Amino acid sequence: MKNYLLPFIILSALFLISATSPKIQPQNHTLEGAWELISFYNYNEDNEISDTVPTSEGYRQIKMYQAGKVMWTRYVPKDSIEWFGYGSYTNTDSELVETLEYGSNSMMRIIDTLRVFKFELVLGKEHFTQITVDDDGQRVFSENYKRLN
Repeated sequence: MKNYLLPFIILSALFLISATSPKIQPQNHTLEGAWELISFYNYNEDNEISDTVPTSEGYRQIKMYQAGKVMWTRYVPKDSIEWFGYGSYTNTDSELVETLEYGSNSMMRIIDTLRVFKFELVLGKEHFTQITVDDDGQRVFSENYKRLN
């Protein structure tokens, strides 16, 4: 009987400890979904934010990520030029790469010379920031998005 009592007490103690300790969930955020541009940051030579520029009234830029594909569109009320693009994307915890396949006429002129866009990525549950970095690794500016529900 004593041979069974000690293992039973140890197993019971382990069960109680595991049942009452808080569970820490990993922060698995995803780009999948629809996002709206809310502001821009400019950076100084120390890679710190030097200026925040909100989007102007009526300006809307939406990005949608789904199953490795990205689509974006921009509406500027005072501009008759259409802006949209479509392609694929990959991301890690710290990098976003968009490879555009086609877009509006104005975007196709850019895609003809630059098809792959690489950004530093800061991703949260409801917000993300894509940061443009120069050849020396200095942050230049960013686009800041909020998730659309």
